Amino acid sequence: MHRRLAGRMAYLAGEAAEHCVAREYERRGYRVARRRWRGPGGEIDLIIRSRDALVFVEVKKGRDFACAAQRVGRRQMDRICVSAEGFLADEPAGPPGDVRFDVALVDGAGAVQIVENAFGPA
Repeated sequence: MHRRLAGRMAYLAGEAAEHCVAREYERRGYRVARRRWRGPGGEIDLIIRSRDALVFVEVKKGRDFACAAQRVGRRQMDRICVSAEGFLADEPAGPPGDVRFDVALVDGAGAVQIVENAFGPA
């Protein structure tokens, strides 16, 4: 039972972090296109759009930004890139002008730091 509760708490914390990040992008003039989208490589936390950009966002939460940043690994980045290719293949108008991969870090207080162009296909 304890393990199940811990899993539920982690899920809710991740969901709250994604919500904070989505609000930050919206504040910057973007709109959320998809949340927790599943592609061939796995899940993409957020897919964000503006008129001329499409952003694939990996959200990481930690007690501070440094701890959150350490949770992003190369294998995970590669899986996100594979999923992004799947998403782009289904875009009716083709990819927009700017496609990037951001990492959004959320600290224990709920503050958000966005690292634009944090990674790309290897």
